[in-house]
Amino acid sequence: MSLSRRHFLTQLTAAAAIARHCGMPWRNLPWLGAPSRPRPTAQQLAWQRDEFALFVHFGVNTFTDREWGDGTESPLIFNPARLDARQWVRTAKAAGAKSMVLTAKHHDGFCLWPTATTTHSVASSPWRNGTGDVVREFVDACRLEGVKPGLYCSPWDRNHPAYGDSARYNDIYMAQLTELLTRYGALHEVWFDGANGEGPNGKRQTYDWPRTWALVRTLQPNAVMFSDAGPDVRWIGNERGVAGETHWSTIRPESVPYIGASGDEVIAALQHGHADGSVWRPSETDVSIRPGWFYHAAEDARVKRVDELVQLYFTSVGRNSKLLLNVPPTRDGVLHDTDVARLVGMRAAREALFAQPLTLRENRWRADGPRAGTRTIVLRTPQSLSLLDLGEAIEHGQRVAAWRVSTAGPAPQLLASGTTIGHRQLCRIPATTVSAITLRVETVDAVQPVALRLFA
Repeated sequence: MSLSRRHFLTQLTAAAAIARHCGMPWRNLPWLGAPSRPRPTAQQLAWQRDEFALFVHFGVNTFTDREWGDGTESPLIFNPARLDARQWVRTAKAAGAKSMVLTAKHHDGFCLWPTATTTHSVASSPWRNGTGDVVREFVDACRLEGVKPGLYCSPWDRNHPAYGDSARYNDIYMAQLTELLTRYGALHEVWFDGANGEGPNGKRQTYDWPRTWALVRTLQPNAVMFSDAGPDVRWIGNERGVAGETHWSTIRPESVPYIGASGDEVIAALQHGHADGSVWRPSETDVSIRPGWFYHAAEDARVKRVDELVQLYFTSVGRNSKLLLNVPPTRDGVLHDTDVARLVGMRAAREALFAQPLTLRENRWRADGPRAGTRTIVLRTPQSLSLLDLGEAIEHGQRVAAWRVSTAGPAPQLLASGTTIGHRQLCRIPATTVSAITLRVETVDAVQPVALRLFA
């Protein structure tokens, strides 16, 4: 088969897939043969389609009532009386989360697994008589419950004496990662940040990120890596749970040149991405259900309300991002009843929002030129509309730069408008009775169909 014929058949297959996704004849796709934009890998695509994950911060800080430990904590304080990783994971499932990330090591350097790299670990604690392994219990619970496990191992280590002796500590950090990446089976996500303060000797560390990323690629090739600089998934630039209203999954990598880069331009790039970005690097919105990231009894009355959690879903998943919601276990090693109730309530509230799809008589798409298109939806009867759910087939790239939804007819009424769509754009509007509506989109290059679902 010639290269040109193979290329044509590849495009034809892609066109048919998008046509099925959008409910239209594939021959109506005007962009067949259009220039390619950055697209997600299979791993990035699966990661974003999960939409919602839980973060679990747990360690010596839980027992000292601090957010950041200083590395001098005694392992003897770590002794959760009722640690139950199955309870964590079952709660995640009940909340609708598809994956979880555990802090295997935070900045204090205490390791939640028995490691050969330091004595500052669970092996030196009284928990399970020094034979316990929180990471093992976590990943085993995830697999038993069908939830995808991920791990965070902080590069900053305020306990290890080698921290600040860059070459030596980098070897130790690689050894820690190797233990985590080889002992516990397949991981869904490996989470990094650029935390970089002083070590016990007062020195600062220079991290070897290219070596770190190469190690993950080698040992966990199907895992996505998160950090503000990627390489697979980027931070949104804040911990408030609010992604940018304009939010591209594509980004110019030089705008965030290294992990820990700062400044207004860096934050703007993380918040919004770039329409002309050369790499596909979708965002993760990390935020805590409590004011802090570790459990503090004083915050039991400050757990986010159900309506606040639903709003976080709209400002993350509903803006083409993924929500990573932190829920910290107590000193007993279980999630607090209030947190559990709020998570279950959040799912019930979300499901209620999408419980009444409007019934349609017609749903048509047409291209209005090389960079514009219109979807027209006619309802079976006049119905009350209050929620719009838009989505692009991002396996073929992200293109929409502007959209608007209006009532159809001789005097159209604008219902909602915006810029990017990506994987998902959720928009609540005042309840409006409609008989027919139109979605008009403008794209940065060749137009492709955009899905639109309507809910009462």
